[in-house]
Amino acid sequence: MVSNRSNNRPDSGRGNIRNGGQAGPKSQPMGKSTAEYTVRLDKWLWAARFFKTRSRAATAISGGLVELRGAAAKAAKPVRVADEIRITRGRSKITVVVQGLSERRGSAEVAAKLYEETEESRLARERAKLEVAAGIDPAFPPGHRPSKRDRRALARLLGRSR
Repeated sequence: MVSNRSNNRPDSGRGNIRNGGQAGPKSQPMGKSTAEYTVRLDKWLWAARFFKTRSRAATAISGGLVELRGAAAKAAKPVRVADEIRITRGRSKITVVVQGLSERRGSAEVAAKLYEETEESRLARERAKLEVAAGIDPAFPPGHRPSKRDRRALARLLGRSR
């Protein structure tokens, strides 16, 4: 008896590991040019290792923390090569240009080849890192330690009320 389940097809992306036993980027579908090949935004962010799970990527997208081509995006929005994506993680904002597409999460080396961070984004991250190391916290002026009232207000603002 032959099963009609979709995961038994060799090019379905499940149940068949190619590339010599290593999971790598899904190959481009036959009959589609590179310009036509797209991947869902949440899958791409997960495959590029910006988020640990697809659900965290989708939550960040729906929360407005990810912009695609300069506008707010939805999780199913298609990502193409050369698209610009802005990701907000904590206080840092990362701007990347898509260099490759993948529906599978591979090693960190494979993920690093999927994007290139813009020079402005890299410099801003380094500047923020130096400010934190120097003890300059933009949330509180120098020499000011938050009071209990300040900490509670900040917790309410961030949704961490007890």
